[in-house]
Amino acid sequence: MMSLLSVVWDVDPILVHLGPLEIRWYGLMWGLGFILAYEFMSRLWKKEGYPDEWVDKLFMYCIVSTVIGARLGHCLFYEWDYYGAHPLELLKIWKGGLASHGGVFALILSLVWYSRQVTKKSVWWLFDRMIPAVALVCMCIRFGNLMNSEIFGYPTTLPWGFEFVRSREWQELYNRAGESLPCHPTQIYEMLYCITAGVVAWLMYNRTNARKRVGLITGIALIIFFGTRFALEFMKNPQVAEEVGMTLNIGQLLSLPLILLGIYLMVTSGRRSEAFGRGGR
Repeated sequence: MMSLLSVVWDVDPILVHLGPLEIRWYGLMWGLGFILAYEFMSRLWKKEGYPDEWVDKLFMYCIVSTVIGARLGHCLFYEWDYYGAHPLELLKIWKGGLASHGGVFALILSLVWYSRQVTKKSVWWLFDRMIPAVALVCMCIRFGNLMNSEIFGYPTTLPWGFEFVRSREWQELYNRAGESLPCHPTQIYEMLYCITAGVVAWLMYNRTNARKRVGLITGIALIIFFGTRFALEFMKNPQVAEEVGMTLNIGQLLSLPLILLGIYLMVTSGRRSEAFGRGGR
């Protein structure tokens, strides 16, 4: 039985044309996410009395590592057969193809280096403060996915199902023989867990003593981010042909180590006391 209600999602992914140039919602939301994150961290560093240059360096580390990591993550994890045979296509980021897991892995590695060179504290000390900013970026990116009518879920009879009429994938799979099937707007679901992780991290940091246990806030946030992501993958369409028939898809397999990392950080957070001026471990 089909839902009597659904949302016909017919949004142009191009916000505006400027002659031969196009401003797309997806690129705009990436930029907006980083601007909001920069503003958040700038205010936090100022409030805690840390040098202004810390946030400028942090901003550059985050942008470079996230974009490169997300691009490499997509190419390596999802379409290596193609990109391995056409390595120059790796550079054509404007054609699309970014994977959030690759961005996260690269971000962690780059901020380990940043922490050693700049803050002289544990990288988890840094992430405990950064999680709301990271959540802002992730939320904006998922909004960009929604505006692109991409990465949506299977058909649903729930009243908030979306008909992604601008998506060729939706047209081929769910708009046949005169029957239009609304699908789960999983982009919105993911925006909601980003908001949840960011709010929980902010409240823990500002309203509790959780920040004294270095890594606890980050651990809980990782479980919210990737535990929810793991569950949502069961209602998503396969992103690449290789995922068809897999018990756990690529996104779920990549989420598992980050969930385990979150559990580890929670369990061991009692061993790390916040150490202003002495660094963490």
